Amino acid sequence: MKLAEFKKAGHWPTLLAAFLYFDISFMAWVALGPLIVYIARDMNLAVDEKFTLVAIPVLAGALLRVPMGIFADIIGAKRTGIIAQIVVIAATIWVWRFGLPNKLSIEIFGLALGIGGASFAVALPQASRWYPPQYQGVVMGIAGAGNMGVVLDTLLAPSIAEHYGWQTVFGVLLVPMILILAYYAFAAKDAPGERKPVSLKAYGALFRDPDSRWFMFFYFITFGGFVGLANALPLYFTVQYHVSGVAAGMLVALIVAFGSGFRPVGGMIADRIGGIRSLSILFGIVVAAYVVIAFMPEGPTAPAQAGWALTEMPRIAWISVLLFSIGVLALGMGNGAVFQLIPLRFRHEIGMMTGMVGCAGGVGGFFLAKTLGIAKGMTGGFGAGFLFFGALALLGFLGLAMVKVRWRTTWGAASGARV
Repeated sequence: MKLAEFKKAGHWPTLLAAFLYFDISFMAWVALGPLIVYIARDMNLAVDEKFTLVAIPVLAGALLRVPMGIFADIIGAKRTGIIAQIVVIAATIWVWRFGLPNKLSIEIFGLALGIGGASFAVALPQASRWYPPQYQGVVMGIAGAGNMGVVLDTLLAPSIAEHYGWQTVFGVLLVPMILILAYYAFAAKDAPGERKPVSLKAYGALFRDPDSRWFMFFYFITFGGFVGLANALPLYFTVQYHVSGVAAGMLVALIVAFGSGFRPVGGMIADRIGGIRSLSILFGIVVAAYVVIAFMPEGPTAPAQAGWALTEMPRIAWISVLLFSIGVLALGMGNGAVFQLIPLRFRHEIGMMTGMVGCAGGVGGFFLAKTLGIAKGMTGGFGAGFLFFGALALLGFLGLAMVKVRWRTTWGAASGARV
């Protein structure tokens, strides 16, 4: 791919605006993950209840993606993005000023943050519609790499909460949220062409296409794994390896950086060797990572109540970090590979497909976090939860083997791109 040709092919200010919008929205969406240890410190909640609380924004974001996609078709992606950002900013201001005094208030705030997660159904189609088929992998990878907002969350939020209180985190978050809203309103443009509002009936018809269900399942595994781990791992490390909240945040920032940073790479590799081959390899890596992690033993209890500091962590915790980094890297690249294929198969339905597939991915994230909490509550460990999602990744690998010949000889052959 030549950079000069790529810049001429579409509208890079919109691509950048879409990336930043998704980035800051994703940052707000997963904010409860690294902060739940501090927010719920005095609420006497069980571990599985905490996992449920961090999963609520994920589920809300998933369920809101389809209506957000419909809304974008009716009034335009730019207007929808602006409205969504204003709503999330308003909720963040409220929490910054008045806090989250009980479990119900956390749940309600989680629902509001779900609007940030639904930005996926606006930002990615907005960027995609500007570019031709041969650039879809890299474009969707760049726009989707906005999920690296979770890196800043997990890296900075626990340290700020430790020194200045967790409410201050949301005050700090407001600064980039407002700046990016201003840039988005100035730079983003909807692609030329007539908007065709889509009804729920059209979504139903598209859902009946078996290819759409396969894509939803693949993204349930890849994006669900990424966002579910991004939300659950801060709590997982404090429970499984008894590390401090700050250390857990730094570890998760390192891990999710691989997934978010390599999403465009996954799209580029899929453009080169084909999304099916790329995704098959990545599913194999994910299966191996999940299975090994499932049998990792719990770490030793820290002598201090606050937990192990980063420099004091036991070796078993570092081995776990390495395994999660490999697995999340594969999940992030898998996100890019899935979205290399979708615009080739559903070029004229990309808005609807982004909403549907994004919804499936968000639901996958909710179930991963929820499953880990259930496994811990029922068995005393997390292994059963990781084995379950390892089995799903194996089913994804087998599913690709079932559809690859048909895809390559039908719409893949007509697309003009590698499938």
